[in-house]
Amino acid sequence: MPRQPRLDAPDALHHVMVRGLERRVIFRDDRDRADFVARLAALAEGGAWTVYAWAVLPNHAHLLVRTGTRPLARSMRSLLTGYAGAFNRRHQRVGHLFQNRYKSVVVEEDPYLLELVRYLHLNPLRAQVVPDLRKLDRYPWTGHSALLGTVPRPWQATQTVLGYFGPRRRAWHAYRAFVADGIPRGRRPDLQGGGLLRSLGGWAVVQRLRRGREAYLGDERVLGSSEFVEALRRTVAAAEAPRRALEPLVVRVCRHVGLPREALGGGAAGTPSSRPAPASPISGSRSSAIPAGPWPPSSACSPRPFPRPPGGARSKRTCGGGSWRRPGRNVRTQRPPDQQRPPDQRPPDRPATPTGSTATPSCRNAGGCCLR
Repeated sequence: MPRQPRLDAPDALHHVMVRGLERRVIFRDDRDRADFVARLAALAEGGAWTVYAWAVLPNHAHLLVRTGTRPLARSMRSLLTGYAGAFNRRHQRVGHLFQNRYKSVVVEEDPYLLELVRYLHLNPLRAQVVPDLRKLDRYPWTGHSALLGTVPRPWQATQTVLGYFGPRRRAWHAYRAFVADGIPRGRRPDLQGGGLLRSLGGWAVVQRLRRGREAYLGDERVLGSSEFVEALRRTVAAAEAPRRALEPLVVRVCRHVGLPREALGGGAAGTPSSRPAPASPISGSRSSAIPAGPWPPSSACSPRPFPRPPGGARSKRTCGGGSWRRPGRNVRTQRPPDQQRPPDQRPPDRPATPTGSTATPSCRNAGGCCLR
């Protein structure tokens, strides 16, 4: 079954995941991590997206970003392609670095923003990259340290997240307590994918809800309620629909330049572009590149004598405007006097083509055509 296209819309919140090919390590040292984070920061400072949370693990990475007018695919292409090229050059490797394409889930903000911030920032602790929460507070390769102020990240939207917890000083303590409360919860399958399927606990719950009075709509590319999924689909459909038909634009252009509409063809009946081309006598198909009539045309081959080079080389003939034999191929090179053969051992010169002849001795086609 083919994969569905990604959902994207202006001002949408995305949980993005990238993983190494065959789950291999894609961040070997701090220099690789710093390069990836620098590229992420450059896109944030350039207005491509707003970064709320992020985490860099040895073989994968998580991002929680909000896109602006720039599509998510364009920003991710810039991030991943640039990093993969730098990684390959630095470690002297070739080939793909990431597994398949990145995964993105559109997230409903109100119920899931803070949950995803906590889930993403606890990834190093669950993967045992850091031993405890105190080490995580100063771990530089997540956005958690930026939210606590231990590692400055001016490009990260820390004030937006801390604003949910109150004033600045109290917000730091409230946020850290919120993160500590999520440690016993472990992995959260309901936050790893999208749609009603995972946010409500699986297919069994979805089937029970669908048998009820309410009709729920789920999409695995979305993490949110059925109303949010339907609203997002309408937004995406409106953005992808063509804003203006092509035919009125063509008519306006023709009127502006002073041409009739039929001059552009366009596939309408009776236009020059819709007239059938003559059939080719070789393949039987119609093609406008091969004229109808006897083959070969009388003007296809015409003698065009070149200046006779030294050594007795024959004149050349051209077919279709080009030379059928590379000029100078049979031109004899003059040897030095000490390397010349005696007169009795030299091969006889071949006779030149008579002037005005329409055929050459090597031509095998009737009518003097040199086509092979």
